[in-house]
Amino acid sequence: MTEPDTLLDPTAEIAPGLRPRTPPPADLAGKTVALLDISKSQGDIFLDQLETRLAADGIAAKRYIKPTNVSAAPETLIAEIAKDCDLVLEALSD
Repeated sequence: MTEPDTLLDPTAEIAPGLRPRTPPPADLAGKTVALLDISKSQGDIFLDQLETRLAADGIAAKRYIKPTNVSAAPETLIAEIAKDCDLVLEALSD
């Protein structure tokens, strides 16, 4: 006797929690902006341009990079960004 085939659902079983969107700051004066490279090709080029423009306006920026683009940022990286910065800009590319 053979076992019946089992069809597996490849989608995630856990739905992400819904959170209200945080309103953007009125301006960036006195804020530190995290520039997060998600490790996709040429994202660093985009962030280089953002960093240059922010610096020209006197806005502090700190660079961060995810170890890989195929998984979520490690909790330690998220905690570091939350501790050091006021908002995040992510580089997405393709």
